[in-house]
Amino acid sequence: MVEEEQKKFERIHTIIHENSQEASYYVAQEIISLVSQRQKEGKKMVLGLATGSTPIKVYDYLVQAHKEQGVSFSNVISFNLDEYFPMHSESIHSYVRFMREHLFDHLDIPAHQINIPDGQQNKESVRAYCQNYEQKIIDAGGIDIQILGIGRTGHIGFNEPGSSLKSKTRLVRLDRITRLDAASDFFGKENVPSKAITMGVGTIMGAKRIILMAWGEGKANIIKQAVEGPIQESVPATFLQNHQNCDFIIDRAAATSLTREATPWLVGDCDWTEGLIKKATIWLSETRNKAVLKLTNEDYSEYGMGSLIAEIGSAEELNVKIFNQLQQTITGWPGGKPQADDTKRPERANPFPKKSIIFSPHPDDDVISMGGTLLRLVDQGHEVHVAYQTSGNIAVFDDEVIRFLDFATDIQEDNDALQIQFQEVKTFLSNKSPGEVDQPIIQKFKGLIRKGEAMAACRYCGVQEANAHFQNLPFYETGTVKKNPYSEEDIALTYDLLNHIKPQQIFAAGDLSDPHGTHRVCLDIIFATIDKLVADKVAWIKDCYVWLYRGAWQEWDIADMEMAIPIGPKDMIRKRNAIFKHQSQKDAAMFPGSDEREFWQRAEDRNRETAKKYNALGLAEYEAMEGFVRYKF
Repeated sequence: MVEEEQKKFERIHTIIHENSQEASYYVAQEIISLVSQRQKEGKKMVLGLATGSTPIKVYDYLVQAHKEQGVSFSNVISFNLDEYFPMHSESIHSYVRFMREHLFDHLDIPAHQINIPDGQQNKESVRAYCQNYEQKIIDAGGIDIQILGIGRTGHIGFNEPGSSLKSKTRLVRLDRITRLDAASDFFGKENVPSKAITMGVGTIMGAKRIILMAWGEGKANIIKQAVEGPIQESVPATFLQNHQNCDFIIDRAAATSLTREATPWLVGDCDWTEGLIKKATIWLSETRNKAVLKLTNEDYSEYGMGSLIAEIGSAEELNVKIFNQLQQTITGWPGGKPQADDTKRPERANPFPKKSIIFSPHPDDDVISMGGTLLRLVDQGHEVHVAYQTSGNIAVFDDEVIRFLDFATDIQEDNDALQIQFQEVKTFLSNKSPGEVDQPIIQKFKGLIRKGEAMAACRYCGVQEANAHFQNLPFYETGTVKKNPYSEEDIALTYDLLNHIKPQQIFAAGDLSDPHGTHRVCLDIIFATIDKLVADKVAWIKDCYVWLYRGAWQEWDIADMEMAIPIGPKDMIRKRNAIFKHQSQKDAAMFPGSDEREFWQRAEDRNRETAKKYNALGLAEYEAMEGFVRYKF
């Protein structure tokens, strides 16, 4: 917990945990404590519940406490925040089903004490239903603890921007961004309901205790607005600033935009580590719109960094130090420059050439995220391998399957079995409902489409066909957006591959804001594998560097980048052409996220922006740049 003076910008009590698992355990323990206390008193405990990915781990801990420690929840009366409208309770998208699968089927809460908004109400009865739901909360004595997540619009429940502080349970129209964020769960924005039933802001504010949770960098900006910004209807979560007993429980990633985390020198005295000095100097350069070497003592003092200058000696001395650090991150030799002094280079000169393996969570992340670097590694003679961790099969549109089967059946027109199979597939797809799981054969076809595209991109980039590895990690193969937790089998497959190649370089996706979480799981598998390799004292891992790239969703901060690879105009075109080999993802992707640009456009804009930032700091001007952070183990 930080000191009070470090939180003077914050208008809501905010507790930062290192990760979502620790934070979820903290929240679960508070719920368990109150439930148990009320049981001893012979009283009910009224619990307000949320859905979505954020509270899942909390629910896991509650279930664990019930099954392993004998904690009873029989005295709990629950009220869920919201439900899509219209929505059948048995639908895979229903919050009724979500709550059963994640919580209610595993606890001893009596069914009559469970309350979830009914998305099957007709339009004529929904108003009266909402009023009755509100009355049920009042009759239960009000909510003791209300669990909340937060949307990118700042919505709590489904109280979208414009919601009134006094609003009660009601039918609402969903914001465009909210529907975009839900698109992956519904296999397309067009399938997301436009309305929902939700508790109102006033209903939420009536809770005796509110806990809002948020995980990941994707929530960092809205957390900053909710915690530090003015109270406004356009960001409904800001209303929580007026609640007398509200905590925001967030992980380190979701806290990155808070003033105490992003710019601690503005809040109070700092422990000036090397990393913080670099971060502060770059921030000051960007804030003052001055190159690093032009910053003055007065600039530092004006922005709360007078103590830093007093410690270092002068702005000039500090500026040169940071400038040199930035300059040393830039290299045109991602595999190391042979016969060169590598003392201050990101990569080693030897051995040359190196064995490099690029882990790609989906069959296009390699070229989207670090296509320029991949091309340079190949051009410079390194042995480049690409490991496609998942099949990516859920991200292929149904009409792509039809298109490829048309081709196959024309080629094999005398293959009666194939003709019959084609007709069966067409029949299934024509009758398929949104979100319905594909038949295994269709999942296979979609995976093969993406494999073929990846092979085409590898050939274009000069990667040997034998060096393209399709892992098809088991955790991914569910046929749905929701994936299984990774297992020992996933680690074993990765372990065997790495042990076979024995690379001097590993590149992995550190892009943790992808909308369906696959990148995060893939990275966790790599980290777990590295831990096992180290524990097993495998010799080659001692001489291996691990570099983390980022992809379509976000970029590293300049202060964090440890290697920056310039990309010239011709290589930008080559990178684009490599991305275009992934035709099933061109023009329209199954899971585009909230950004309406195509993936190649996002990549190019991001790479050019990185180059502009380096140039604004006073470094050389490049067309574009790809940035990497080294993972040290």
